[in-house]
Amino acid sequence: MNRDTSRDGLRNKAEYYALTHFGQLWRLAQRVPALERIVNRALVNSAVLKTRTRPHPTSLKFEYTSWCSLTDRTFSGRHLPPAQAGYTSSLPPASEVAQAFLRPAGQQRLSSTSTLLLSHFAQWFTDGFLRTDRNDFRKNTSNNEIDLSPVYGVTPSITEGLRAFTGGLLKSQMIDGSEFPPFYFDDNGQAKPEFAGVPLFVPPDLPEERRKRLFASGVERANVQIGFVMFNVLCLREHNRLCRAFQAAHPGWDDERLFQTARNTMIAMVLKLVIEEYINHIAPYHFKFKAQPRSFYQSSWYRTNWMTVEFNLLYRWHGLVTDTVHVGDADIDVVDTLFNNQLLIERGLGASFDDASRHPCGRIGLRNTHHSLLRTELASIEHGRRANLQPYNAYRAYCGYPPVTRFEQITGDQERQRLLKELYKEPDRVELYTGLFAEDPRSGSPLSPLIGRMVGIDAFSQALTNPLLSEHVFHEGTFGKIGWDTLCNT
Repeated sequence: MNRDTSRDGLRNKAEYYALTHFGQLWRLAQRVPALERIVNRALVNSAVLKTRTRPHPTSLKFEYTSWCSLTDRTFSGRHLPPAQAGYTSSLPPASEVAQAFLRPAGQQRLSSTSTLLLSHFAQWFTDGFLRTDRNDFRKNTSNNEIDLSPVYGVTPSITEGLRAFTGGLLKSQMIDGSEFPPFYFDDNGQAKPEFAGVPLFVPPDLPEERRKRLFASGVERANVQIGFVMFNVLCLREHNRLCRAFQAAHPGWDDERLFQTARNTMIAMVLKLVIEEYINHIAPYHFKFKAQPRSFYQSSWYRTNWMTVEFNLLYRWHGLVTDTVHVGDADIDVVDTLFNNQLLIERGLGASFDDASRHPCGRIGLRNTHHSLLRTELASIEHGRRANLQPYNAYRAYCGYPPVTRFEQITGDQERQRLLKELYKEPDRVELYTGLFAEDPRSGSPLSPLIGRMVGIDAFSQALTNPLLSEHVFHEGTFGKIGWDTLCNT
């Protein structure tokens, strides 16, 4: 194990030890609101300030600082400048590295901390803002905000295609008494004209019966997997429920105000759930973080959001995907859950969430990626190399961890140690993407130490700086009384 005796290293170890011990004291602290706010502010600030704050000096636009690289957010940001010349060319073939991620047949490793709800939520949540341009790896097609684009779309034209333009509602349909998004195709298999501006990815070999069941949603891959669709349906139903409640309470509000107020409430509610449910789940601490945006308006890290290439890559948690997905009484091959909305329609939303909450997801890490995602692993490795990212050790140092000098310091698993030695020969040559997923997870968390720290750095600073949570916006007037009560009491 690493023995970091620097001042920062000792402080980090002391903080981690305190947060993972003394559970009763932490719970007592959270019963006193004033004390809870002080501790929450201190811990969030500590998490974000493990590295420097935005704006980062460089982006993927140029390898040096320029006005364009500081302002053009269509290019992904980067935490560290490019690696020294020659580093990327010295790495082992990307195809060989990708094989180190592959799960051996019949040997999936399941999580001891998390269910399929984590796998479902992580994919749905991140696909809304970590969106690499498929024609230019340097660019992203997101709005650099957590904005529920899987539900509302990335652009105004997509949003318009999904709106009913009556009562603030999103378009929907009733199937056996339950509300779902509308089908993208008509009974003849033709795209409905109303969705001409709404993107949709359809696998070329998708059976016709599945193709006809694809929903119109905000992003092109919203039908990709049952979990993604579950969260989209849940949010659509809640948006429309809010609109109906607003309309009853405010009969003078027009369609536009009803829609925008419900959208505001939905985005803010997801931000709250991200911090108070999602982050608290992946953090192995006794203290539970709270979404208290007013605590951070004067923080030095309170800056405009900008997604980075490193944040994009560290979120490729492909090991979460299991060989099968439990639906009702059946264990269905995960490939058969892709673009198969009939599974959700027949099972129902509540029962599908219950199924997912009762079965473990996979473990994040090397040697645990389902074979259907091997090409995605290869693309991720190549993405990091094309971006000329610095080595794994450089990011450890950047995040306040000591660089490793032995492969045994990365993982205690002998098989993964062997793979790393064969591929990289020396610890200093390990690239970021491989190192992130080679590390052993922290006790009580599905994440490795470096992934956990980098998620904390970016997740808090991305969520809490959302415009809806800003100083002059986060109040009842933005969400209406019903929306504000929903936010406070959910």
